[in-house]
Amino acid sequence: MVEAWFTILTRTSVRRGLLDTVQALVTHIEQYIAHWNTKPTPFVWTREPADIIKKAIRRAR
Repeated sequence: MVEAWFTILTRTSVRRGLLDTVQALVTHIEQYIAHWNTKPTPFVWTREPADIIKKAIRRAR
């Protein structure tokens, strides 16, 4: 699920910011995490694991 979280971070925050340095990026991500953690919500699987695996296998062919 970490990939999903990084996708959310990228789509909602990083792409919108003007980050000139690595330190600016790190600071931005730390601030985002602090904000995210004020109202944490669990990720909920919307499909059965077997269905996800079948789809992954089909895509790999």
